[in-house]
Amino acid sequence: MTRKTHVHLSDLVGLNRLATDVTAELTDLTEALHNNIACSPGIVGTPMQECTSAIAGLVYESVRGVTRLVGGTTDVILAQLVPILDEKSSQEREAVLAALNGMMGDYLAATGNPLAISMRLRRNGQPLTLEREALSAAVPPPRDRLLVLVHGLCMNDLQWTRKGFDFGAALARDLGYTAVHLHYNSGLHTSTNGRAFAALMEALLQQWPEPLKEFGILAHSMGGLVSRSAYYYGMAAGQAWPQHLRKLVFLGTPHHGALLERGGNWVNVCLGLSPYTAPFARLGKLRSAGITDLRYGNLLDEDWQGFDRFEHAGDLRHPVPLPEGAWCYAIAANVGKKGGDLFGDGMVPVNSALGRHQDPRRNLSFAPSRQWVGYSMNHWDLLSRPAVYEQIRRWIASPRKPSIKYYII
Repeated sequence: MTRKTHVHLSDLVGLNRLATDVTAELTDLTEALHNNIACSPGIVGTPMQECTSAIAGLVYESVRGVTRLVGGTTDVILAQLVPILDEKSSQEREAVLAALNGMMGDYLAATGNPLAISMRLRRNGQPLTLEREALSAAVPPPRDRLLVLVHGLCMNDLQWTRKGFDFGAALARDLGYTAVHLHYNSGLHTSTNGRAFAALMEALLQQWPEPLKEFGILAHSMGGLVSRSAYYYGMAAGQAWPQHLRKLVFLGTPHHGALLERGGNWVNVCLGLSPYTAPFARLGKLRSAGITDLRYGNLLDEDWQGFDRFEHAGDLRHPVPLPEGAWCYAIAANVGKKGGDLFGDGMVPVNSALGRHQDPRRNLSFAPSRQWVGYSMNHWDLLSRPAVYEQIRRWIASPRKPSIKYYII
């Protein structure tokens, strides 16, 4: 059977706009490379040729002008057809959009590109209207146990289903939880997403159709950072939902950063050392704010505001402890066998996923009984391995007496 991949007309508008921007950026890069090579000393210490002439500069500017003119005209035409020809979505399209937003979602949002994902809560891939009657219609009973699942970088809520396994559906079947998913632009700053997530959670619990006995969050990778940031901003704003959160489970969350982003930062630094390679450092600077936040695990605005996020710098984060009112659990993975934690899951080191840090102020101090390491598995296996699910199920099912009664806010 042939699989159909739905492409929205708004996608074509966004891709056209993005192609226009990328062409202009590559023109800038080519001009800079031309200029740097022309003006750099040759073997005998003199410039190899004259710096870019006015004529050459005019040529580059003409390319940029024509690109924007053609792109802008096409953009206008396509935009007029969007309301008429937009069609259904598909998992393939959703996956591509999620990856694109993870890589450069901050740019898409800043330029008003329709490819940018807007944060929302979804169930079975459909957005939820945060009104009591609408939630009653969209969420069948029982509704007294709520679990919010938060995806990671370059992913979406549909990708919680992996290799035929869906943790949300399994916890609904085994423990009676209602699974609700956060869908968000993972290319934005973690703190930006955290603040928006906090506001959504407040609205959700205010409109939830019936009293809650249990309320928890299950977060994968970057989703754990977004959840911690949301809790911080929710408490700072005096919101009620953080007081109702009882369990927070982290799967492969880079609490203290991911090595690959630190490596990417060093590549940028090295490219900038030579006038011949410096223009290519611009390509590295296309990566999103969400990605650069993963260097050390930024959670707050203060962790990145006032700094050039592409410059090589030390850990400038403000320490943020784990939520005090919730039981917090951490699961890490290691591609190697038991006994060696060197490699981590291929994306996140074991110590980072377990919140361990040499600085006592940053050490998250998960209780030993609330830590677990899965061996011979990678970052993505955390979403599908039966052993991981069984550990989550045991933790979620473990009883605890709440400090306050669970009522709708």
